[in-house]
Amino acid sequence: MSRTRKVLFGSAVGFYAAIVLAVFVSDRLVRLDWQVMLFRPYKQWPELHAALDYFVVLGQRGPTAVLVAAWLGWRSWRQRTLRPLLALGAALLLLNSTVGAVKYGLGRLGPHYATTVGSDEMFAGGDIFPSGHTANAVVTWGILAYLATTQRARRVLSLVAAGFALGVGATTVYLGTHWVSDVLLGWTAGLLVLLALPWCEPLIAWANTWLLDCRDRLREGRRLAPPPFPPVGIRRPSAPPQPAGARDEQPAPVREPVGAGARAGAPRAPEPRPHHPPRTYTVRSERTPVTPGGSRRPPQSDRSARSTPAPAVPTAQRGRAGG
Repeated sequence: MSRTRKVLFGSAVGFYAAIVLAVFVSDRLVRLDWQVMLFRPYKQWPELHAALDYFVVLGQRGPTAVLVAAWLGWRSWRQRTLRPLLALGAALLLLNSTVGAVKYGLGRLGPHYATTVGSDEMFAGGDIFPSGHTANAVVTWGILAYLATTQRARRVLSLVAAGFALGVGATTVYLGTHWVSDVLLGWTAGLLVLLALPWCEPLIAWANTWLLDCRDRLREGRRLAPPPFPPVGIRRPSAPPQPAGARDEQPAPVREPVGAGARAGAPRAPEPRPHHPPRTYTVRSERTPVTPGGSRRPPQSDRSARSTPAPAVPTAQRGRAGG
């Protein structure tokens, strides 16, 4: 952390303590709180009420954290690092632990629940001092300027974050949900969180390295995983074992030249195969006949009678018989 940042951090701590003491001891700040509350700005300018109801959402922790986390997640993916998301997580953790502890510890009531005019309303069971909306707006939008990579982007984002923080704080006073002192302490609390982030950088760097190493180990484990075993009962076909020099001893296949000088009708010798011995086939005339010799027809008795020709009939007799 630079010397300037240390000076700013010390000044912010002193201003934070001065606001808390002013609410407890001095009556000027409390009187200002009551004057603004009794003025009721939401009744003086009612036409702004509907628009500011939506604008104050920019200070709520849930919606703003989702928006900023989406943007920083895209940056983490582009830069191949988890530092932006880890920085946002560290900032929100510091914000919730410090602001939440002070809010519930002091227990101040809000303007709508105040009971005694002119009192500080401390230790009455409330939870509004400091303003959570204001502190959250400073941290969630200010983290974008904190993580900016160029001076120009840092200046622009610092102005944007300051505008959102001032607008959200003023809107809570307009709506009557916070005192003026709540907003002042919320701005200071958010600024303290941003100024304390450089002290968390060593832890952020260690977490970033550890998480990336875990991711790489998981990827290597998936690549080196053994192939799945075959189902039980199914054997994979495998070639018969062969001696070491079997491949060298096998004769090369006989190749015949193909061309004009090759004989078309020459018999072709069988090619030896490495795994199957050549088979000998018998000639068709050497095979044993399957069917018995002779005709399969049964003998017929009238075959000899039909074979003798019938006597010729004279033509004259045929004409008489027909007449």
